[in-house]
Amino acid sequence: MKFFCISDNIDTQMGMRLAGIEGVVVHEADEVHRAVETALQDQEIGIILVSEKLVKLCYTYIYDLKLSLKRPLIVEIPDRHGNTNISENIANYVRDAIGIEL
Repeated sequence: MKFFCISDNIDTQMGMRLAGIEGVVVHEADEVHRAVETALQDQEIGIILVSEKLVKLCYTYIYDLKLSLKRPLIVEIPDRHGNTNISENIANYVRDAIGIEL
């Protein structure tokens, strides 16, 4: 199983490459859609890492995929400028997935 990183900055992408994780740098919503669709076509990719800024850019698209796909797992990662509140993200995911407010 492979990881794949979709990031909005070169620093994150280079850091992931140092860890052996391939990926792309994109900035626009249509580029995010294309990168995700390309990653979904690769049966070896089990986890797609998407930077926080790009998830916010394509929130509905990303969360619809997270809720509907069994594979791959799509994980939001904080970027260097991010201020992700992990517990809030988890609470939103649970609320969207099963309808329970935490």
